[in-house]
Amino acid sequence: MERKGLVRDLSRLKGEWDIVVVGGGATGLGIAVDAASRGYRVLLAERDDFAKGTSSRSTKLVHGGVRYLAQGNVKLVREALRERGILLRNAPHLTRVQDFVVPVYSRFDKLFYGTGLLAYDLLAGRLGIGHTGFLGREEVMRRLPLADRKGLCGGIVYYDGQFDDARLAVSLARTAAGHGAAVFNHLAVTGLLHEGKKVRGVILRDEVTGASYEVRAKAVVNATGVFVDELIRMDTPDAPRLVAPSQGVHIVLERRFFPTDSALMIPKTDDGRVLFAVPWQGHVVVGTTDTPVDEIRREPLPFREEVSFIIYHFNKYLKAEVRESDIRSVYTGLRPLVRSSNTGNTSLLSRDHTIVVSASGLVTITGGKWTTYRKMACDAVDNAAFVGGLGKRPCVTQDLRLHGWTATMEPHDPLHAHGSEADAIRNLMREEPALAERLHPDHPFTLAEVSWAFRHEMAMTVEDVLARRLRLLFLDARAAIEAAPKVEEMRRLELGGPSRLAEFLEVAEGYLP
Repeated sequence: MERKGLVRDLSRLKGEWDIVVVGGGATGLGIAVDAASRGYRVLLAERDDFAKGTSSRSTKLVHGGVRYLAQGNVKLVREALRERGILLRNAPHLTRVQDFVVPVYSRFDKLFYGTGLLAYDLLAGRLGIGHTGFLGREEVMRRLPLADRKGLCGGIVYYDGQFDDARLAVSLARTAAGHGAAVFNHLAVTGLLHEGKKVRGVILRDEVTGASYEVRAKAVVNATGVFVDELIRMDTPDAPRLVAPSQGVHIVLERRFFPTDSALMIPKTDDGRVLFAVPWQGHVVVGTTDTPVDEIRREPLPFREEVSFIIYHFNKYLKAEVRESDIRSVYTGLRPLVRSSNTGNTSLLSRDHTIVVSASGLVTITGGKWTTYRKMACDAVDNAAFVGGLGKRPCVTQDLRLHGWTATMEPHDPLHAHGSEADAIRNLMREEPALAERLHPDHPFTLAEVSWAFRHEMAMTVEDVLARRLRLLFLDARAAIEAAPKVEEMRRLELGGPSRLAEFLEVAEGYLP
C-alpha cells in the first residue's frame, strides 16, 4: 500500500459510489476500511473531525469487558476478547498489553474476583495476552505503591489492552484512503436523496467553504453514533428514537498521583460500576461514570457530581488525596446505547451493536464499543452490500495491518503513535530545524508533528490538532490553551483562511476542571 497523506480533494465527490458511510468515528472508519479493502467504491463523510465525538473519549482500553462477564454476557465478552487480540496484532504501534491490579480486602473477594478473571482468560482462548494470577499483600503494594494498606489482603493481576483511540481513528482513515476510499472530515450530510421510496444518496455540505454537493450511492450506511436518530429521521420523520445516550466522564491526573506502570481496576463502586485508573502518555486516566442524559450535545460537559464520584473512589482505594484542582483535564463522551422499553437504567442496556435496515434501504448501525469496531464494520458492510446489490465479497480485515504498522517502535519513543512514519517526521525536523521546537515546555510534542497533522492527516482546525492528533487537550487542557496560538499560526501558514482560534478556546474551557 502506498503511504500517502489524506488528501481533501472534493472533486472526487463526482460519480456514483457503491457505499456512502456517514460518520467518521470508530464504526464509520472501520466500515470504510472494510468496504474499501473488499474492493467497493467507498465515500466517508464526517461532519466534524475523525473521532470528534465518543470515539476519542474512551477509557483507552482494548478489552473484553470484565463487568459484562459479571452480567452474564458471555457472547459479548468472548467476541470482544477475540477482537482485542486481532487489534493488538494489526496495530502494534497504537496498542500495548497492560497489566491490571485488583486490590482486595477480604478472602471472599479475592476468590470471587479471581475466579471471574480466570474465566476471562479462558474465554480469550489462543488470542489471550497474559495469565491471571493471585498476588500477595506485598506484591500489590509493589505494583500499587499508594494503595490503601488498611485491611489489604492481596489482589489479582490480569491483562488487557491499552491504546490511543483518536490516533487509531486517524490510522483507520489513512488505511481506508490507502485502499482507495474517499475519506473526508468537516463534510456534513444535510439530507438524503431518494428514488421512489429508496435511499439513493446524500446531500453534503462542506463545513469549510459552505459549498453543497449531491452524491449518488447504491447503499448508505448511518454510522453516526449517538446521532443516528438525526439521520434516521431524515429518512423516516416519525421514526422512534433508537439510542438512549449515557454519559461517561474521565479525569486525567499527573503520574505523581499514580506512580506505577500497572493499571488499577476498582471492582465495585457505590453505584455498582467498575472504575479504572490507567497509565496513559505520562499521565493517568481515571473513569468512567454512567449517567443517563436526554440532551445529545456535540460538546457534552461533565456534571460536578460525576467528577466528585471519580475522585472519591480513587482516593478511597489509594492514598493519593486528589482534589478537583489537581485535575489536568476532564473529558466527557456519550455512549450510543440501544434503547429498551424494559429499563430506565443505562448501565443495564446492551453494549452489543445493533443493525437496523429501514424500508428505504438505509443501513443504521449503533451500539458496540471500540474493541469490536472491526466485527461491527464487517456486519455493516455485509448488510450494505446486500441492500445495494453489490455482490458478495469476503471480509479481509482480520489480518489487515493498519496504516503505520511497525513491530520495531520503542514504546517510550515520543513519536511512537506515528509508527512507521516516525522517521519521516524526524526527517522533517532535520530539514526544517525550527520545527524541532516543543509545542509546550511541559510536553514532548513538537511543531513538526503539528505541521505533519496539517499536511498529511487532514487536520483542519486547532482543535483537530490539539485534541485528536497530539492529544494535548485530553492530557492537559491548560497547556493546550497556552499552545493554541502557535498551532493557529501554523494552520494559517499551511491552510490559510480565517482564524478559528476563538472556537477552540471555547471548547477547551469545557476540559478544565
